[in-house]
Amino acid sequence: MVAPLYTTDSGLLFHAGKILVVTVGLPARGKTHISRALERYLRWMGVKTQVVSLGDYRRKVVGGAQKLPPDYFTIVGERSKSTLELRAKVQGGCEQQIMNYFDGGGQVVIYDANNGTVKARQALAEKFDKAGIHVIMLESVCDNVKLIERNIRSVKISSPDYRGWDPDKAVADYWSRIRDHEKHYEPVEETTWPFIRIINVGELIMVNHIRGYLQSRIVFFLMNIHNRFRTIYFARSGQSLIEHSYKADSDLSPGGWEYAEKLKEFVLQRRAKSLKEQGLENNKERRLVIWTSARRRSHHTAWPFLSPPSSNVKVVEKPQMSEINPGVWDGLTPDQVRKYYPDEWERFVKDPYAYRAPRAESYHDLCVRLEPVLVELEREQEDLLIIGHASVIRCLLAYLIGLPASEIPAIEIARGDLLEVTPTSYGVHSQAFHFWDGPGRRGDDDDEGGGGGGGVKDEKNFYENYAEDTKGKRKIGYQSV
Repeated sequence: MVAPLYTTDSGLLFHAGKILVVTVGLPARGKTHISRALERYLRWMGVKTQVVSLGDYRRKVVGGAQKLPPDYFTIVGERSKSTLELRAKVQGGCEQQIMNYFDGGGQVVIYDANNGTVKARQALAEKFDKAGIHVIMLESVCDNVKLIERNIRSVKISSPDYRGWDPDKAVADYWSRIRDHEKHYEPVEETTWPFIRIINVGELIMVNHIRGYLQSRIVFFLMNIHNRFRTIYFARSGQSLIEHSYKADSDLSPGGWEYAEKLKEFVLQRRAKSLKEQGLENNKERRLVIWTSARRRSHHTAWPFLSPPSSNVKVVEKPQMSEINPGVWDGLTPDQVRKYYPDEWERFVKDPYAYRAPRAESYHDLCVRLEPVLVELEREQEDLLIIGHASVIRCLLAYLIGLPASEIPAIEIARGDLLEVTPTSYGVHSQAFHFWDGPGRRGDDDDEGGGGGGGVKDEKNFYENYAEDTKGKRKIGYQSV
């Protein structure tokens, strides 16, 4: 569960009731990618959401494809009794799992399965409609052969169904499975239920009878997603001349400028390696987009990337990415806050995510402010480097990785670390690299506990360093470089 922006006593939001999103589409059409991305976004909004995957459930109950009857994936022709019984068992188990989640207080379930016939969809929809659950059909259509094969190679052949297979043989087998499904597939043309049709994972979207705020937000989000491979990098801005003041918009210190140069060198090195691993090193059209806040120390940390000028690098200022406002705690250390504001400190310690100091922002407020940035984050198709403040990076990481709200204030974001996040169909792959030990880098031996190297304490910048002060609940795994 990531950071909820809204909560209610009933657990249901926006007077939307309970919603079952039924995915429809041939294999390798991006249904799982779409389902997981939508789940992440709705959970971040505070909507209790779960993906129920028929494939995952089948593998959990039965095992990989090698343990299935030979005709399990055959659509055309008469099936064996064992296959029919097994398919009924898997489908029944998924439907029961969906109902259990709704009965337990869940609001949205995304049923990730092919659901390729009108008869099957109608039976499923009628069953849940009688239980008072709104049903939406979400069809993913893809006619781009390169997109389909990329999805097969990046997702399908890595599943337990093809463990130990030769990659080319696995691709050929999956293509045969797709061709078998194509003979029996019926596109969503019935208008009995609301439906959303996505073509080529975001290239075109069509809607029918979508009503209400939450259903509209689902459509809005789906209009902004894609499944193009890209890497998202996070790094803190360099050390500034006045580190301890939120109000001061000071420039980088000499050490901060040196840090900016090292950051450029390391990011370009990591990106080149990533592109080579994906076979994209010769793609001259791929750009690196850099987002910064409007604060000098953030924006100026990106300046080395513009020298020499390059059409493959774009820097964008985003005022919403300014650090969290500490209010009356600006410039105070944790010990000073305990001394001067003991009651406020106790409230903060009980709920660091939701508590708002006098004239300050809470992390909840910051998450609300960052919502437009998150939507743009999903929409961005190029490799992205976010040079920001620790509080902002914590919120963005929590959204991508799916951390509980309680952990956001305690995520360790030390200056001198590059966080590398790669979205995948089943979530994200994240790792961290340490590249800087100069000024502004806190050491393991001091009270701030940023990890690695010596450096200068910045204990007065309360909110930016509170996670290091508490040692953090969550730390991205580090890789050697």
